[in-house]
Amino acid sequence: MPQHQPELTPRQIVAELDRDIVGQADAKRAVAIALRNRWRRRQLPDDLRAQVTPKNIMLIGPTGVGKTEIARRLAILVGAPFVKTEATKYTEVGYYGRDVESLIRDLVEAAILLVRTAERETVEEQARLRVEQRLLDLLLPSPQPTSWSEADAHQTDEAAERRQRSREKMKNRLLAGELEDREVEVTIPGRSVAPVSILGAANMEQMEMDLQSMFEKIMPKQAQSRRMSVREARPILLQQETDALIDPEKINQAAVRLTEETGIVFIDELDKIASDEGSSRGPDVSRQGVQRDLLPIVEGTTVNTKYGPVKTDHVLFVAAGAFHRSKPSDLMPELQGRFPIRVEMHDLTRDDFARILREPRASLVRQYEALLGTEGVNLEFTSDAIEAMADLAFLVNRTTQNIGARRLHTILERVLEDISFNAPDRQNQKIVVDEKLVRERLEALSKDEDLSRYIL
Repeated sequence: MPQHQPELTPRQIVAELDRDIVGQADAKRAVAIALRNRWRRRQLPDDLRAQVTPKNIMLIGPTGVGKTEIARRLAILVGAPFVKTEATKYTEVGYYGRDVESLIRDLVEAAILLVRTAERETVEEQARLRVEQRLLDLLLPSPQPTSWSEADAHQTDEAAERRQRSREKMKNRLLAGELEDREVEVTIPGRSVAPVSILGAANMEQMEMDLQSMFEKIMPKQAQSRRMSVREARPILLQQETDALIDPEKINQAAVRLTEETGIVFIDELDKIASDEGSSRGPDVSRQGVQRDLLPIVEGTTVNTKYGPVKTDHVLFVAAGAFHRSKPSDLMPELQGRFPIRVEMHDLTRDDFARILREPRASLVRQYEALLGTEGVNLEFTSDAIEAMADLAFLVNRTTQNIGARRLHTILERVLEDISFNAPDRQNQKIVVDEKLVRERLEALSKDEDLSRYIL
């Protein structure tokens, strides 16, 4: 099962987040405290533990400043099931669109994946041994049994010994990798497909899933045999043996517990479902309805999933929105009260852009160096090139639309367009990206506001 890291203090959590995300110290502190409070809650007596609910967080700030990344990295850090969703894709029950409860079902699916991956790792060695035996059976099939009247006990024993010696030799050759190209016949079980689908039934997702599950259980599965090399058969057999060693019911129960205790839901674009008070027509009706539907989920309710009922009382909700045209106070008071911790995210400065290019473990500069390294090209960015790109990103964000750190993706693609295109022809070469190259590629675009509006 996924291992938690309760020993991480808020300071250590912030330090880990600092390795991948630049700035936004207030938001990091808030999520670190929320995470530590979960561990603190688990140390309480049972009667008090049930009363302690998570303090949900609302991150307020423009796009591209790190709201989603903070929540996503936090979930990875502690091995918690995580789901990101946009509030705008849900509609009030009765309207065409997705049911709000489906985000909890998505969260359980994420937990199933986490638990199954952890369980697979624990049985992997045992599964590999079973795959080895199955491959030997396929390479050296058992002899057809003969009738007792023809059998001779002495000869049968000798044949068994010879077969055992042959099997040992075959095993040694298999382990040495000498039989990877030998063909074997593998039986691949089919998958039943439900013959019905409730198309367009937005609020009947659970019914459709239940029907699908039911038909999978009762309909015959058409198995098929295929000839393939040992090399191709090994991963298929490993999958089969691993699945055979895993107890699905145990996985499902553990995933539901993991969801209830450690699940994190990130709801983006919350500001888009805020509406003016008194609106009684148009999309505002549905927006208010989405808020009402979200309220019990965030407050704590039980959602039915195909893995069983899931309580949302202790799921941590992190909401985010730019709130340019609306304010958090435009949300329903009851929903506002479910996000007691408000954190304002800051616009990225010119120095932040330079740090984003340099500091994170998987910074954009390191990513491009590694990508072109696969072509044998040794790419190197000078310090003044990074400063120039940071200058231009900051300038274009101020003069056109502020899209935060995402602007750096556009700028780097523009700078490296020719280099990336010609990389296969420049193997074993060293290419230095300096300030002069950056200015040549981008300065004309950034000065022409009409061009930069469309191209950068």
